[in-house]
Amino acid sequence: MNKKYIVRLTTTERGILEALVTTGMGAARSLTHARILLKADCGIDGPAWTDDAIRAALDVSLPTIERVRRTFVCEGFAAVLQRKPRRPRKRKLDGHQEAQLIALACSTAPEGHKRWTLRLLADTLVELTELDGLAPETVRQTLKKTNSNHG
Repeated sequence: MNKKYIVRLTTTERGILEALVTTGMGAARSLTHARILLKADCGIDGPAWTDDAIRAALDVSLPTIERVRRTFVCEGFAAVLQRKPRRPRKRKLDGHQEAQLIALACSTAPEGHKRWTLRLLADTLVELTELDGLAPETVRQTLKKTNSNHG
């Protein structure tokens, strides 16, 4: 089968990968990707293993092997060994809204309810603020950050 992404390592890249694998120091993901690249290398010093042989030897899936090949060819050597940075998540509640939630949770439950539930807190906070919606899980995580004791 013709490969779309052919791995050809330079002598320097091969040396770096071999040193990384030999020492065994590093993230498991980086070590696995290094082993995949070393086996898939079609350069002068490379063994040029097939994807099936790599899969059997390293116990990884074919999509993983294909993804490592593609990343190496398209994004470069460093991109294969390093994780992409996570995008920062936007906070659901600002400090003022968190304070409102905590004050609400510490107040008495509305009429007809024995105690506050996460869903009831979320719905009430949406009514009181300009939020479009709020999941009960967000309420739980926000209240968990505080050291309040309702018992």
